[in-house]
Amino acid sequence: MPMPSPSPSAPAAQAAPAPVTAVTPHLFVPTRERPVRAKVRQLCAATQVLPHRHAWAQMAISTTGVIRLSVPRGTYIVPPSRALWIPPGVEHAVTMVEDADLRTLYFYQPPGRCGPDVAPDEEEPWRQCRVLQVSELLRALVREMPGVADDAAPLSPAVLRREALLSALILEEMRNAHAVRLGVDLPRDKRLRHLCEAVLADPTRHDTLAGWARDSGASARTVARLFRQELGSTFSQWRQQVILAKAVALAAGRRPINQIAAELGYDSPSAFSAMVRRAVGMPPARFLGVRQD
Repeated sequence: MPMPSPSPSAPAAQAAPAPVTAVTPHLFVPTRERPVRAKVRQLCAATQVLPHRHAWAQMAISTTGVIRLSVPRGTYIVPPSRALWIPPGVEHAVTMVEDADLRTLYFYQPPGRCGPDVAPDEEEPWRQCRVLQVSELLRALVREMPGVADDAAPLSPAVLRREALLSALILEEMRNAHAVRLGVDLPRDKRLRHLCEAVLADPTRHDTLAGWARDSGASARTVARLFRQELGSTFSQWRQQVILAKAVALAAGRRPINQIAAELGYDSPSAFSAMVRRAVGMPPARFLGVRQD
């Protein structure tokens, strides 16, 4: 049934962008000779890149705008100050929380190896998704990487030589980047998955597990049991990770801590600060990279 046209005095609601596919990854395949390849894509808010996977490793970074990257058992909020490492073969989908300048780096991985050219005994942490703190140098290096597809005119020897130097520095910066626990685990159980997605959409709608359980049609006791079985944590512990991820997204908009605390349902900035200190072991101004007032 067609919808009525808006009246001239009322602005039309903007439709969400149609989902898009991963664009031509086969034209940016990393090799031993070119171990790091870069792809640049400008995408508007609410755009969804459909689930896909690669045979190589990947790092997603937005130099402007916040993105949400989802894997089968978790989701990650990635602002410009962070990047997400995705190991080979992991299915992932991307949603633009804001208009974003999405930079994707693809990494050659020798057979059986995983990581940014790390020693074999240092590979294990890189065999799972990792949120990395992005230094100013790493962000600048990513911006400078040529994002030229293989079907374009061949790069000159000088450009290839510069790409090789940039690649070596990117790998060095990644090896030294601080990993941040910002992922939010997601369950397989459909009932619990629906509840978790509702919390991700609006974590302040209810203060207690009982309120969320009522929305899902299950008892609080059942939901608490499912959290322990599916995610190995309590609801409060899991929701705290959601709050931290949301705080990171809000901080990317340069909001001060008192505004972030209020929007996330805290009565005072000090209560919010205490939670952040307990969770990540550092003051929120340092964790979020924002001003205190």
